[in-house]
Amino acid sequence: MPIIEVKKLSKTFKVKLKEKGFKGSLKSIFKPKYKTIKAVKGISFEVEKGEMIAFIGPNGAGKSTTIKMLTGILYPQTGDIKVIGLDPRKDRKKLAYEIGTVFGQKEQLWTHLTPYDNFKFFGAIYDIPESRVEKKIEELNELFELSEFINTPVRNLSLGQRIRCEIVASLIHEPKVLFLDEPTIGLDPVVKENIRSLIKRMNKEYKTTIFLTSHDVGDIEKLCKRVIIINNGSVVLDDTMENLKYHYLNKKIVDAKMKEKVNLDNEEGITILKDKGYNLKIEVDTLKRSVSDAIKLLNPDNIIDINISNVPLEDIISDIYKKEDK
Repeated sequence: MPIIEVKKLSKTFKVKLKEKGFKGSLKSIFKPKYKTIKAVKGISFEVEKGEMIAFIGPNGAGKSTTIKMLTGILYPQTGDIKVIGLDPRKDRKKLAYEIGTVFGQKEQLWTHLTPYDNFKFFGAIYDIPESRVEKKIEELNELFELSEFINTPVRNLSLGQRIRCEIVASLIHEPKVLFLDEPTIGLDPVVKENIRSLIKRMNKEYKTTIFLTSHDVGDIEKLCKRVIIINNGSVVLDDTMENLKYHYLNKKIVDAKMKEKVNLDNEEGITILKDKGYNLKIEVDTLKRSVSDAIKLLNPDNIIDINISNVPLEDIISDIYKKEDK
């Protein structure tokens, strides 16, 4: 049985229209006009226990609205939701004991308290016996390597240290599902990798289902095996990361350093991305021309150095958004 079930979920909002000028402002107050926005349009999907899934889309796509409905913050107009067998509309309090949330841009910890005191506080909120909280803190302290700063006030921690503590705080009550919203935002590359490793370990050690939203392609590619892409309130793609790459990576990037210049204008299946004298960067559409044919056009004897790579995942996702917007 899936741990998250969403069927034909919809949500609309009434937004007050603002009119220009002084008269318009008065009119807006006494005779307001509204327009209806369909934030989520009948989406359906399921998430299995222990999955790490990326739920992504451009700003305004309906991601946050969907997550708020999954966690019981908002009620849908139509559709059904089950999270761990519970309906968030009817069982929000019970559900709160079974899920965790981490928002990279929003602090959940009391900044004047130490991480340790925060963890104790969260344990009390979830009615966990003190002895069990102490044991859990000790376990998570070791797993997330917090010893150096567990007794330092949160306001004095680096962003990376704070995010680690945010994740630990969300795990005190042993949630079955963890919602992560931009968990690595603002972190430097090294700290990002550390956080990703910790999320992987958490998923492996506790079998926690991870529901991730992120604009960072590195988070998506390195953490998740499945991607749901939402745009304009609708699911536009629900597939494995492997299939996403396979079906959309029909283009290759060839970066070559040449002895002599080569003219590839008007060659079918080849798009010139950069042409700076003896340095040439092209995109090869493998549905129209093989990479080996493209290399023949460059002339192997004329090549000093060459690198062949896939189109970045970020570009693939961007293309999917653009196609859906048309």
